[in-house]
Amino acid sequence: MSYVTARAWLFRGMQQSPTEVSMTGNFMKRLKTTSSVSASCIETQKSSLPPQKLSIAPMMDYTDVHYRQLARLMSKNTWLYTEMVVDKTLIFNPNHDKFLWFPPEQHPISCQLGGSDPESLAQAAKVVASYGYDEINLNCGCPSDKVAGAGCFGAAMMLQPENVAACCSAMAEAAPSIPITVKCRIGVDDVDSYDSLHNFIRIVSTKSPVTHFIIHARKCLLKGLSPHQNRTVPPLRYEWLLALKRDFPDLQFSLNGGILTLEETRAALDYPCAHGTDGIHGVMIGRAAYNSPWKVLSGADVAIWNEDSNPGKSRKEVLYKYAEYADAMVGRWHVKKDGHKVPSVRVLVKPVIGMFAGEKNGKKWRAGVDQALRTATSVTEVLDATLPILPDEVLDAPPYTVVRGASTPTVADTILPSLGKELPKLQPVAQES
Repeated sequence: MSYVTARAWLFRGMQQSPTEVSMTGNFMKRLKTTSSVSASCIETQKSSLPPQKLSIAPMMDYTDVHYRQLARLMSKNTWLYTEMVVDKTLIFNPNHDKFLWFPPEQHPISCQLGGSDPESLAQAAKVVASYGYDEINLNCGCPSDKVAGAGCFGAAMMLQPENVAACCSAMAEAAPSIPITVKCRIGVDDVDSYDSLHNFIRIVSTKSPVTHFIIHARKCLLKGLSPHQNRTVPPLRYEWLLALKRDFPDLQFSLNGGILTLEETRAALDYPCAHGTDGIHGVMIGRAAYNSPWKVLSGADVAIWNEDSNPGKSRKEVLYKYAEYADAMVGRWHVKKDGHKVPSVRVLVKPVIGMFAGEKNGKKWRAGVDQALRTATSVTEVLDATLPILPDEVLDAPPYTVVRGASTPTVADTILPSLGKELPKLQPVAQES
C-alpha cells in the first residue's frame, strides 16, 4: 500500500460517525493498521529525511498530535516531538493510539519516552517502533521534582549516566531500526561542572549507540526552583555545547534553551566551532514555537533548509487546511453519554490561538474565538465567525523571512552572547605523589 493510499484510507475511516464506531471498535483498529502501514511505507524514505537542523521541543500539554498537525502545515522539514510518554503507560494502558497515533504526514517525528528501567523502556520502545516513528528520545532533562521523585527519571537521570547508557542500549536492541537520542541539561543541582557534563556524554556515547544529544543549555535545580523557573533562572551556557563538539567531534549536539526566532536559529547553526569542526548540529525551540507558531515556523523551510518556498502561503490558508483535519477529528476518540466529544472543538482550536500573536486585532480575535467556542460545532465554524476581525494584510501576509546577514558570527555574538565566551576545559586530574 502506498503512502497516499494509506493516508486516504485513514481519512475515510475518520469520516464515520461516532455512533458507527467506538474507541475500541473498527475505527481505532483501522487507525492502528494505518499507522503500521505508514511505518512500512516511510521506512523506504528514511534515508531522505531532512537533517534535524530545527526541531520543536517535547512539551507536556502542548505538542500533542493536533499542534503537530498545524506545525507540519507550516514546515515540512522541522522535526516534531511528541509530549513525553512514560514507559509504564505503554506497558499497562492498552490504548496505545491515544498516546502514539499520528497522521503519516507528520514525519519526520520523534517520540520522547520517560523512564529509568532498561527493561520497561525496551518494552515501550518496541511499541513506539510499531507506529513508525523516526526516532526515540530519552528524557533526561525534565526539571520537575515530582518526575524525579516518582520514577527517578527526567533530569535526575543525569546523575546516573551508567543507567542512561543501559536504558538507551536496551531501547536500541528492542527497536534496532530507530535511532535513540538523549535530551538533557548541562547539570543537575550541585553536579554542574563541565567535567560532570563531559563525563555524562562520554559514558552514554561509549556504552550505548547514542550519537545525538539535545542539550538544554541550563543546569537544573530539582529543589528550590519550579519547572518554569528552571526554564528561565539558571544562566545559559551555550559555549559548553561548542566545547562538547570540540571534545566529541564525532557526536552531534543540538542546542535548546533561550532561542526564540529563526534569526537566532540561523545564527546558532552558522556559528563556527573550535578546531575547524562542524558547529552545532541543530536547534530546538520550545514555547516560542507554540505561542507564536507562524513567526517561528512559517519561514523555516527557506531560512533553515534553503528550500525554494515554504508550504504555507498565508495564515488564512494554513488555518483552513488545519480545519479540514480538525473537523474530522472532533469526537473521534470518544463521545460521552452527555454528548461531549473527545477531542472537542475547544481542544482542537487551542493550537491555533497563537497564530496572530502580536498582530493588529490579535487580542480581539482571541476574544472572538472564545465567544464562538460557546456554540461552534466545528473549527471551520470558529474560523468563519472570527477571521473577519483581522485585517486582510495580516490574514494574507506571506511567511516570515530571515535576513541572511544575520548569519554571521558577529551578529551571533549579539543575538547569542554566550557563544562568544571562552570555551571551558576539563580540569586536570591530580596525580598521587
